[in-house]
Amino acid sequence: MDFTNDKHLDVCHHIEIGLRREYELHTELTDLKCILALENAKISIKKEFGYAKNERVINTKETQGIIDWCVNVGLERIDTINNLTLKEYVDRIEKIRKSVIRHSKFGRRGYYNFIKNYV
Repeated sequence: MDFTNDKHLDVCHHIEIGLRREYELHTELTDLKCILALENAKISIKKEFGYAKNERVINTKETQGIIDWCVNVGLERIDTINNLTLKEYVDRIEKIRKSVIRHSKFGRRGYYNFIKNYV
């Protein structure tokens, strides 16, 4: 998936704002928990649009804020801003999830340490 000249790059930034906030609110939030939250956020937003009916959302105190943030961003933007589709939104969550995986190699909160200076 190529995101060069992505007309929805601002969506990624919007999601990352919430991730940073959650990392700062929950010092026990690790990249692995963030990855879990993003996986469940994809399921949750699909459920909001009538899909993923048989999939279960798993959340914890540390992950609920991420899931809620991603769902709220999706509800605000899908089909309303720049013709963003549900699939495109889920793709952006997945892009961020992969970035969290990449940065988790630099410690338990490697992704937070990466984004805190940019978001």
